[in-house]
Amino acid sequence: MTPTRTDTAGAPPPLDLARLPAVTAALAERAAEHDRDATFPYEGFQRAHEAGLLTATVAPRHGGPGAGLADTVRILRALGAGDPAVALVTAMTLFTHAAQARTPAWPEAAYAELLAASSEGPALVNALRVEPELGSPVRGGLPATTARRDGAGWLLTGRKIYSTGAVGLSHMLVFARTDENPVRVGAFIVRAGSPGLAVEPTWDHVGLRASRSDDVVLDSVRVPLDDVVGLTVAGDTPGARPDPVTGAWNALGLPALYLGVARAALDWLTGFLHERVPTALGAPLATLPRFRTAVGEIEAALLGADTLVDTFAARVDAGEPGAAERAGAVKVLATRAAIGAVETAVSLTGNHGLTRTQPLQRHYRDVLCSRVHTPQDDSVLLTLGTAVLDAAAPHAPTAPTRTTATPETPRR
Repeated sequence: MTPTRTDTAGAPPPLDLARLPAVTAALAERAAEHDRDATFPYEGFQRAHEAGLLTATVAPRHGGPGAGLADTVRILRALGAGDPAVALVTAMTLFTHAAQARTPAWPEAAYAELLAASSEGPALVNALRVEPELGSPVRGGLPATTARRDGAGWLLTGRKIYSTGAVGLSHMLVFARTDENPVRVGAFIVRAGSPGLAVEPTWDHVGLRASRSDDVVLDSVRVPLDDVVGLTVAGDTPGARPDPVTGAWNALGLPALYLGVARAALDWLTGFLHERVPTALGAPLATLPRFRTAVGEIEAALLGADTLVDTFAARVDAGEPGAAERAGAVKVLATRAAIGAVETAVSLTGNHGLTRTQPLQRHYRDVLCSRVHTPQDDSVLLTLGTAVLDAAAPHAPTAPTRTTATPETPRR
């Protein structure tokens, strides 16, 4: 898309979607190394930054291209095929800018600071919400992380776990409660390098190892008084229910990156099947109908999932009624297709595919992470099934009208 700029002062780099294939290839070159060593791919984010991918969703009023969900899905699918750790942190950053474009909630000065940093280099952002006791707040509960008033600011104390990209974040949106009565909850804007802020290297995961989703520990970290997003009195499920459009960005954007992983797995599989020539066969495995059929099954599943994600992303961008609300169902179908595709590739190649020197085992470990993101399958399917059954429920029967019977005349 062509960037539309209203103010180029300190503007982010222009979005160049034509560079996506080159960025994907560059990420793929070092993805195995970062996975093996669980190192953060700083150079990958620099590549993404230079192509304008990290700031694609910055609003035109801020000098950005104002990309919608359809373009975001395209970006994340491409990055996921190269290095899903880069794609995942990029997703969180793009979602943040997109939310600000739709409904400005950041303090003006704080967002201007983020944009200035984004014009100079990768400025990554993520919301830190998960805690050891609370788990994910999407299922309800108050966070233990506390913000205490101290003069003209807040002092934040607590621990966040599974903090994706923690070591490379420029800004962190820390979900916390106040020590007031009544309690308020919100996302407090914490800058990297703030006194009292520490990242503990606890991430030792099977998949997405390079995402460095470590623990973040806050010990009286000072935050300016106004640097809070969405500070409101806590309800029954404080901060747990995003609006439908915000939920749709998560539900469609994240599966897109895992479909990229599945595409990378399919690319490897096709190469393997052409190169593998068993002695007894005397021809590549790719010539056998069994393998051709299996590859056809994978391609059909991914084609359907890609089309479904792209279609609903475009519908959400267009504001089509009901599209955002149904995005969770699309996530379930897309993630199942991605996982199924890679599982089939593994079953076709056996030991070869599971050898650590081959990328397929990495793709398999990475694609399994698609299941952990909200909205999770059980909540999506419960909501969907409830809606279907409630809509089909018969009307409650009307209670019969009671009448007073006239006694019969006794017979003689």
